[in-house]
Amino acid sequence: MSRACELTGKAVQTGNNVSHANNKTRRRFLPNLCQVTLISDALGQRFRLRISAHALRSVEHRGGLDAFLAKAAEHELSQKARLLKRQIAKKTATTAEAA
Repeated sequence: MSRACELTGKAVQTGNNVSHANNKTRRRFLPNLCQVTLISDALGQRFRLRISAHALRSVEHRGGLDAFLAKAAEHELSQKARLLKRQIAKKTATTAEAA
């Protein structure tokens, strides 16, 4: 499994450890990934996603998983999140037609 956020696309970055003597050695900056269960209001289901702590804050700030995915760009999302975004859009469109 890759070390990348399923919602924001945040992944591993590389850089240098720099010592006091200015010696440089390569290192990796890993994202703070959490395995969380988010609830979709439109679908009425729970989904387990591996997202960064920053993405979790963004989901809460935007008002939930449905609102976050509505505004998210397709190229940043994982395959699982893209499928979920399409399902939510389809469900909200059908409920808007019925009303």
